[in-house]
Amino acid sequence: MKIGLIDVDSHNYPNLALMKISAWHKSRGDTVEWWWSDMVHYDVVYMSKVFSNEYSADVQEPINADRVIKGGTGYAIDLENGVEVYNKERDPVLPPEIENICPDYSIYPELAKDTANGFLTRGCPRGCAFCHVAKKEGRKSCQVAELAEFWRGQRNIQIMDPNILACKDRAKLLEQLAASRAYVDFNQGLDIRLTDRDVADLIGRIRVQRLHFAWDNPKDDLRPYFQRFSEWYRRKDPSKKVVYVLTNFGSTLDEDLFRIYTLRDLGYDPYVMIYNKSSAPQEIRYLQRWCNNRLIFRAQPDFSKYDPRRG
Repeated sequence: MKIGLIDVDSHNYPNLALMKISAWHKSRGDTVEWWWSDMVHYDVVYMSKVFSNEYSADVQEPINADRVIKGGTGYAIDLENGVEVYNKERDPVLPPEIENICPDYSIYPELAKDTANGFLTRGCPRGCAFCHVAKKEGRKSCQVAELAEFWRGQRNIQIMDPNILACKDRAKLLEQLAASRAYVDFNQGLDIRLTDRDVADLIGRIRVQRLHFAWDNPKDDLRPYFQRFSEWYRRKDPSKKVVYVLTNFGSTLDEDLFRIYTLRDLGYDPYVMIYNKSSAPQEIRYLQRWCNNRLIFRAQPDFSKYDPRRG
């Protein structure tokens, strides 16, 4: 069979589903390539879309295939009254024989260069209103793989788990990451509320460029958790501890600034994320520009004195 792949997002980030689909078809002796022209006939074309239309526009279906299969979270999201709504029925899951195969990293020769991508766990107990994980994967974090299933000695590992610390097997999985001696990126962030001294010690044994956490809801007082983790974790440089701060989702500017200033005072680097950015007021866009540009953030620590016209 001749297989075509379309990464709809093209966000300069490897599409894990397409990598697994490619690996499975190649194991059957099929020819796999990126779809590139309507002049070429394909038996099957797979289109994968991770992000909603807010961030990634869809592309036209090819007409030169016997079958077109579309999947991914991006095809299951609708925007209703400014809020993204996830429809699980429009998001087919990969069959086990594909889901559990080692990804074909060769289809992203530069993006996945010396980097392994994968999930050790799926699911999250939080059920945050802005997040689709609970509806997509369930409200329990469960182990779905061993590190060796997708890591082949690469120098870097990107862990895409939504909440690895909520898994009962977290110690074993963190041990595997520490033993790899690869540089690990928990790119979806770690749940600061689930850290304790043992977790901090295990994370301290893992080679990381920086850690990512999140303080999404201003109604949650996470100050004690960030404070104690700073006391336990040996790396004190704020740039090594980044915290996503969600804005434009029911929070006021004062609540946004409270989280930003508090995190900075506790030795973390806040990083502003804007929900549904197209609807965000200009002030929140300025807030993001001020906070996320470290030169500006350090030069002018008071947002009320920041003049966006001067940069």
